[in-house]
Amino acid sequence: MKHIFRLLILVAVSAQIGFAQNLDGKWALGFHGGGNMWVNDLNKLKVGPGAELMVRYGLSTRFSLGLATGWELLKASQDPTSAGNPYGYLKDDAIPASLIAWYHFSPGKSFAPYAYLGVGGMMYKRRTTGNIYVPSDKWQSSIHIPFGVGFETFVSKKVSVNVDLGYRLLDDWTDYRKGTSDNNMMDSYATAKVGLNFYFGTSKSDDDDGDRLTNGEEEKLGTDPTKADTDGDGLNDGDEAMKYKTDPLKADSDGDGLKDGEELNTYKTDPMKADTDGDGLSDGDEVMKYKTDPLKADTDGDGLNDGDEVMKYKSDPLKVDTDGGTVNDGTEVARGSDPLNAMDDVPKPKKEELKVEVGKAITLEGVLFLTGSAQIGPNSELILEKAYNTLAQNPEIVVEIQGYTDNTGGKTTNMKLSQARAESVKGWLVAKGIAAERITARGYGPDKPVADNKTKEGRQKNRRIEFFRVK
Repeated sequence: MKHIFRLLILVAVSAQIGFAQNLDGKWALGFHGGGNMWVNDLNKLKVGPGAELMVRYGLSTRFSLGLATGWELLKASQDPTSAGNPYGYLKDDAIPASLIAWYHFSPGKSFAPYAYLGVGGMMYKRRTTGNIYVPSDKWQSSIHIPFGVGFETFVSKKVSVNVDLGYRLLDDWTDYRKGTSDNNMMDSYATAKVGLNFYFGTSKSDDDDGDRLTNGEEEKLGTDPTKADTDGDGLNDGDEAMKYKTDPLKADSDGDGLKDGEELNTYKTDPMKADTDGDGLSDGDEVMKYKTDPLKADTDGDGLNDGDEVMKYKSDPLKVDTDGGTVNDGTEVARGSDPLNAMDDVPKPKKEELKVEVGKAITLEGVLFLTGSAQIGPNSELILEKAYNTLAQNPEIVVEIQGYTDNTGGKTTNMKLSQARAESVKGWLVAKGIAAERITARGYGPDKPVADNKTKEGRQKNRRIEFFRVK
C-alpha cells in the first residue's frame, strides 16, 4: 500500500508539471501491476495479484494498437454449504494475451484518459487447497476479452504514469464448473493496475526541437526536426516559416551576404530584400564593404544615393564633399563639375576679370572672421578662391595681403588683430599651393578707413582684407 500511495502522489505531481505529449508514430512499452477479483460460479470473491506487460503503437493522435500479456493469480472460494462444487477453494495461475485497441480522448495533453477493447486468449492451470492441480497440471485455455478505461499522465516526454481499471470476459469453465441453467454467465475478472509507460520514437505531431513547427510540418519543409535553427542563421525554423517568411533552409534568404538573423536583430534590414534602402548596393556590401548605412539610401546626405556614389561617380558615400573643395558631391554632379576634383568646386572667373594693376588694390568683400579672432569664417572661402585663382592663373603677380579694422578698441590691439588676419589669409593661399614668396601680409589696424566709423555699416566696411598688387 505504501508503494501505491507514493505512485499516486507521483501521478498528482506529474499532472501539475504537464509534459504534453502526442502518441502517434510512437511505440510504448508498459509495466503495470495491481490486483484482480475473479467472478465465477463460486460464491466467495477474493482479491489476487496481477502484472501486465504491454507494447503499443500510435496509429494516430487518437488511436493506438498493441499487445498485452502478463500473469494473473485468480482466486475464489465456495461456501461449504453450497452444493454442486467439490472444491471449497480454487486459484488459477493465468497467462492472458490479447490484441487491444486504445482510444485516447485528449491527444497532445499531459493528462490523457483513454478507453480500450481487445480480444485474445488465456492459458491457465487450476489448483485447489494443498496446491493440488484440478483436474491435472496441463494448461487449459479460455477466450480473453479485455475492456476498460484509464488514464496516463506524463512525468517527462518519454515516461508516463498509467492507471487502468478494466474487466476481462472468460469462458464458463475457468472455475471447473459450468453454470446452471439459471446461471450460465461467463466467468470474468475485474482488474486495477498502476504502472509506467515508456515511449520510443517520435510523432509527427510533436515539436522535438521546440521551434514551434511540428515534426510533420518540418518534414514537409525539409528542415531538421531535431534542430530549432536548421540553417544556423540565428532564427528558429518556426519564426522563419510563420513570422518572417524567410527560407529556413537558407541562412541568407535574399542572398545579400548577411544572415537572416543578422538582418533582423542587428542591422534591422529586410531579410527578403537584398537592397533594403533601394540605393543600388546590397545590404551586405553596405555593411561589410562600404560601411554605409543599409537603411539610408544617402548615408552622407550629400544628395547622391550610395550606389551612384560608388558605382557611377566614384565618390565617397561617407563624405559629403569627397574632394574637400567646399562644395558637396550632389551639388557638383548637378552643376556638372567633378566631385573628385577640388579645383573646380568654385567656378573660375574669367582671367581678365581678376587682373589688378600694379599699385592697385581690390577689397575682398565677404571675407569674414570669427569675432575678435583671426580664424577665417566658414562662408569666406568662396571669396578667397577668387584670390587663389588670380594668383594661380597669373604666376607673375606678387601681392600684399592687407588687413584693416574699425576704430573700436585700442589701436595696439587692432594692429595685432589686423596683422593676424592678413597672415591667416596668406596661410590659406599658401596651403592651396601659392608660393609663400609671392605674398606678404601686413596689418594696418584702423588706418585708412574707407567709411565712417560712427555707423555700424561704416565700421563693417572698414573691417576688410585687401588684395594689393605689388608686382
